[in-house]
Amino acid sequence: MKLKRHILAVDDNRGVLTALELLLTRRFERVSIMSSPDNILQFIGRDRPDAILLDMNFRSAVNNGNEGLYWLSEIRRRFSDIPVILMTAYADIDLAVKGIKQGATDFIVKPWDNEKLISKVESVLNFKRKTASAPTSDEGDMMWGTTAEMKALRSLVEKIAPTDANVLITGENGTGKEVLAREIHRLSSRSSRPMFTVDMGAVAESLFESELFGHRKGAFTGAVGDRKGKLEEASGSTLMMDEIANLPLAMQSKLLVALQSRKVTPLGGNIPVDVDIRLICATNGDIEALVSNGSFREDLLYRINTIHIKLPPLRERRADIDVMAVQFMQEFSERYNRSFTAISQEALELLRNYPWPGNVRELRHSVEKAVIVGEGRMLMPSDFSLSAPRQAVEPTANTDTTLADMERSMIRKAIDECNGNLSAAAGRLGITRQTLYNKMRRYNL
Repeated sequence: MKLKRHILAVDDNRGVLTALELLLTRRFERVSIMSSPDNILQFIGRDRPDAILLDMNFRSAVNNGNEGLYWLSEIRRRFSDIPVILMTAYADIDLAVKGIKQGATDFIVKPWDNEKLISKVESVLNFKRKTASAPTSDEGDMMWGTTAEMKALRSLVEKIAPTDANVLITGENGTGKEVLAREIHRLSSRSSRPMFTVDMGAVAESLFESELFGHRKGAFTGAVGDRKGKLEEASGSTLMMDEIANLPLAMQSKLLVALQSRKVTPLGGNIPVDVDIRLICATNGDIEALVSNGSFREDLLYRINTIHIKLPPLRERRADIDVMAVQFMQEFSERYNRSFTAISQEALELLRNYPWPGNVRELRHSVEKAVIVGEGRMLMPSDFSLSAPRQAVEPTANTDTTLADMERSMIRKAIDECNGNLSAAAGRLGITRQTLYNKMRRYNL
């Protein structure tokens, strides 16, 4: 009997699409195929497939997988509940693993085994069904660990979560700020509705006002209809504003007015709309330093940090690494149908001694990759491919380093000198803020 599920397959090879269509229609009620991803977002928004099979290369002359990774990121950003299985050649397994780290649910190698491909699709659909009632971020559930500092933090969260107090979460990249925000929302009286998130570091500066406050039809070129902003969309629930330090000063003023009046006026409109949100903000920058240099409003800071929670970096809570690594191993063993039951003592020692510049996110991704590439029932040191620790000193002309190392160092230095203000750092580096944001993700900064 066919499953009542809709599968979308996207590949520029017509032979591959035909084979997929024939295979998938044996098991699933509806199968759609596309030879180009150019209109994939419109299709998904209109037809909502239950799972997507996505090729990683769409132009014969380009085989670096960047197109596939780009469309993966767009799908994850707009339709995070839809699982994506990447399709790649055997030689590009490392690229597929990179896709997994960026949010893909699984990957299949071409040429595929028919039964294995069907099994993978059914597996991601089952995983989606199990988690549909309690959506989480790509970084999993909150892991508190056993250290005294994290126990105290957990106690604080349990006290403040049931209230509507605004919360400011600070901490390095990868410490789990969004995961903590979702935990606060889960424990709140607003948890019957999903938490809404807007990433200030990923929004083009010209789109801030429309993204937050919405717009009316005709408000600007391309505004073909009315659109609710995140503040209105999240009314009755929780809104998380990530990378809040990137909000331009003009928008800071408008946000402050909206929070005080609990009303928003969409761009191009003149009738205020009532909003009722619980605001959680997050930043990896020194927001008090930004107030001091005039790039962040002090009155807005007072408004958003009724409760201030600082997440410690993983290197300051090494006692939690063992238990977190084991939990990640169990999570990904189940997701990828692997049989791992333990991590060797040598591997755990390796993990304990690593500095984890990317914090919990890096640990999670490292264990995920180890589960994907490892063999047997126990993860060994050879299953982990940890990057070389960042040096405390900047590379010199005599240092044996790579261009990537130099770029990472320059970006980190610019961010530090700009006190975490990514817009200012991007200007100093001569790149756009979106390019800076992408490079930070690449280097785990």
